[in-house]
Amino acid sequence: MNTAEIPSDPALRWEWIKFQLRAKGTSLAKLAREQHVTGPALKNVKRTPYPRMERVIAKALGIAVEALWPERWDASGKPNRQRPKRPEAMSARMQKHNAACDLGHRKTGTDN
Repeated sequence: MNTAEIPSDPALRWEWIKFQLRAKGTSLAKLAREQHVTGPALKNVKRTPYPRMERVIAKALGIAVEALWPERWDASGKPNRQRPKRPEAMSARMQKHNAACDLGHRKTGTDN
């Protein structure tokens, strides 16, 4: 796919992305189901940086993520983040390994 045809206007680019996904026989809804996220979670990419979902969409289109969202990614393929020292998966890892986040729930039988 020619990256020169990717619109620079974010609103037009979003419509272009949806069109290209349909042309490849998939959709945002299918990608969301494959990634086990909600449709709105995937659509958040339209208005806010979401590196994980941006990679999913770019992979489905067969385009480098930095070519699809040049304002959100640098040339080396790393996201331009507001908090650069915070890894993408930090919150899940912190909850998994942090004794302070060991919260149980009475309905699931994991009370502490």
